[in-house]
Amino acid sequence: METSSYRWVIVAAGGLLGCMAIGAMFSLPVFLVPISKDTGWSVTGVSTAMTIGFLALAFGSIVWGNLSDRFGARPVVLFGSVLLAASLGLASQATSLIQFQLVFGLFVGAATAAIFAPMMACVTGWFETHRSLAVSLVSAGMGMAPMTMSPLAAWLVSGNDWRTSMQIIAALAAAVMIPTALLIRRAPALDQAPAPDGAQPPMSVRQAVRTPQFIILLLTNFFCCATHSGPIFHTVGYAVSCGIPLIAAVTIYSVEGLAGLGGRVAFGFLGDRFGAKRVLVLGLLAQAFGALAYAFVRDLGAFYAVAALFGFIYAGVMPLYAVLARENFPLRMMGTIIGGTAMAGSLGMATGPLAGGLLYDHFASYTWLYFGAWGLGLGAFLISLTFKPFAKEQRQRIFGEASAA
Repeated sequence: METSSYRWVIVAAGGLLGCMAIGAMFSLPVFLVPISKDTGWSVTGVSTAMTIGFLALAFGSIVWGNLSDRFGARPVVLFGSVLLAASLGLASQATSLIQFQLVFGLFVGAATAAIFAPMMACVTGWFETHRSLAVSLVSAGMGMAPMTMSPLAAWLVSGNDWRTSMQIIAALAAAVMIPTALLIRRAPALDQAPAPDGAQPPMSVRQAVRTPQFIILLLTNFFCCATHSGPIFHTVGYAVSCGIPLIAAVTIYSVEGLAGLGGRVAFGFLGDRFGAKRVLVLGLLAQAFGALAYAFVRDLGAFYAVAALFGFIYAGVMPLYAVLARENFPLRMMGTIIGGTAMAGSLGMATGPLAGGLLYDHFASYTWLYFGAWGLGLGAFLISLTFKPFAKEQRQRIFGEASAA
């Protein structure tokens, strides 16, 4: 198959792998009550496995990303696929809470990290045109997880015990992900001819991660994810506090998720048309005010409207970090760069649930959560404005190009 055609196979494989990995990890909320009832473990104790998973996802991202730079995306993603299936199977056999927390949290989180950064880095290397759209489509595949894997988990656990249900998901992950991982190929851009004699020594990864450009990407992604993590986690609770029935309040997430799929594709087109940085900066500003809008809604219709807007924006901006990284750093270190930004984003996501809970406990209101998210969003916007592409001389060193005559 020609390179121009096979690159879309890479996109499809990335979307499918991401959907399965993210979906398997986020099946835990579906299993939460059945696990607690069956084992007697506290809901808080079982939920802690998810917190551990987020931390493993954060710190695993940069490790797996670096390994994919060294050995290629295929072996890393293949190992992650095997590890995910095995971890789910082992977690289903856990006989103590601490065992479950470590197996599900540490290993499932680490396995999920082995999919995200390497696949994003791989996809960016296959595209010189339509790069924003390609990365956004992979992200859209990952965004399908709540609408595919979560309902599947709910259907399985409605007719089976949680251990059997988790084993079925483990088997499905192995059956789908392992063959799909074998489709991953090395990006042709990595096979380009070496720089001619007289070229400057390329910048090392150690030097690259100390540049202002990389640090700004990390800070922007941290504040961006901290902006939407609180509203994502607490909006159902906020809607219930406004008098909306729980069953109806949960549907706000569905609206947000569906809008997010459209946002990923739309922002991908916009990034290709107007540039990733410009679209990202404007998207971050819009995200800040989208979060703030929640503070002024009370009825279900208004919640739906804000959820559609907010989901469209925050999901749309997320893939652009990988595009911006690819435009400013060479492909040979892309796994490390994207893994680093993913780590910062995961840490940002971890702040929202805790901060929102503390604010609600102190003020007995969710209002300050959304004002706080607005402030964080403005911070992300202002930080992103400081991002400046490398000067020509710096690019020559980073990419190992020949010195200017």
